[in-house]
Amino acid sequence: MESPIQLIAGLGNPGSRYAKTRHNAGFWFVDELARLHGGSWRKETRFFGFVCEIPTSNGTLRLLKPDTFMNESGRSVGALVRYFNLEVEQVLIAHDEIDLPCGVVRLKRGGGHGGHNGLRDIIANLAEKGFVRLRIGVGHPGHSDQVIGYVLNRASATEQKAVDAAVLRATENFNDIADGKLAVAMNGLHRDNPC
Repeated sequence: MESPIQLIAGLGNPGSRYAKTRHNAGFWFVDELARLHGGSWRKETRFFGFVCEIPTSNGTLRLLKPDTFMNESGRSVGALVRYFNLEVEQVLIAHDEIDLPCGVVRLKRGGGHGGHNGLRDIIANLAEKGFVRLRIGVGHPGHSDQVIGYVLNRASATEQKAVDAAVLRATENFNDIADGKLAVAMNGLHRDNPC
């Protein structure tokens, strides 16, 4: 068993303009966790974002939604990690993943940023890559030149239904994730349901 997770940061862009866009899949995950576990979001200027606390078998786990734009996510995540003196192994980042079909969700520890600007900034800010990633598949537009417009737009109704199902599957495996039972959680998560 690995270290229990102490922080789950969901990535996205702030504001109503971006709320339903693919790039905000990480926000959708932490919002659903907060709803299911009775948490309330509060603005924390020292962490450049919104924070929520929910109970786990290991005590309190913090959820974070950076109030920065995606490419400055590391400022928010780094501020909270340093304030609470967290180890990078205790941090999970939930984010959209264009290299996975919508409806697919994957859990992994470490790795590069894969071109994801939120992950790129978090890695730069923490000077570490060993955090856990919850990769929520949103599909690929087909060409790299179309990626920015693609992630900053809404999914089709069919795609959104598949992504919502993936988020739900991730919340169903939350206890194992929070407890650091990543191998167990992976078994529950890694059931493909592509759109």
